[in-house]
Order: sequence, then C-alpha cells, then structure tokens
Amino acid sequence: MTDYSWRGDFTNAELNALHAEGFGHKVLDDDWLAQVTQHSLGWVCARDDEGLAGFVNVPWDGGVHAFILDTLVTERVQHHGVGTRLVAIAAGQAKTAGCEWLHVDFEDHLRPFYFGSCGFTPTNAGLIALV
Repeated sequence: MTDYSWRGDFTNAELNALHAEGFGHKVLDDDWLAQVTQHSLGWVCARDDEGLAGFVNVPWDGGVHAFILDTLVTERVQHHGVGTRLVAIAAGQAKTAGCEWLHVDFEDHLRPFYFGSCGFTPTNAGLIALV
C-alpha cells in the first residue's frame, strides 16, 4: 500500500537517493528540505513499507503559475500509478492554492506519461540551454 502526503516528511538522504536513482547519477548531498521550503508551493511524497517511494516538487511564481519538477518514482513501484497519483495531488493542491496554470517540461520519452496518464496538453514553449 502506498500513502501520499502533501508537504510530507522526508529526509535529505532519502530524497538524494531517490533523485540519484531516478536521474541516473551518483548520490549527492543536496539540502532538499531547504530548497523546497524556500521555493515551493509544496511537494508530494509517496511512501510504502520500504520508505520513500515517490516525490514531486511544485515550485511556483507566488501567483497563478505552478510547475512540476523532479517527478520521481522508485523502480519498485513504477508502472503502478504512483507517478500519476503524485501529479494529480500536486495539481489539486496547486488549484486549491489559487493557481490557474500547472506547467511541466520533460524529455520526449515521458510524453505518454505526462500527456496520456496525467492529462497535460502540448503547448508551445521555449528553452535556452545555459550550460
């Protein structure tokens, strides 16, 4: 069973490990708690009997725009609707906070997830690589 919580508890170590697994890099020592507390409307945590199973960050502009970042689901619960539920909770909470738009950008292989499972629609957007 997976439990979901808006602005749920997590440790930096848990989220650093999940981020490394999800994005395929070494485990870092980032201060996620400080980052989301300072810059985000909220976040959603998914937990199961083994610990942190999923996470999504919802930063915002302080007005009507919120953003989905760092959608992460551990391999043990992938393809069980956990990511879709994380995004649905994030969308509901952003709407409750008065946001009118929820933005996301992603790599091409995630199109079926965001457009199919989560209900986002394609839009024009721009990007400048700064590195």
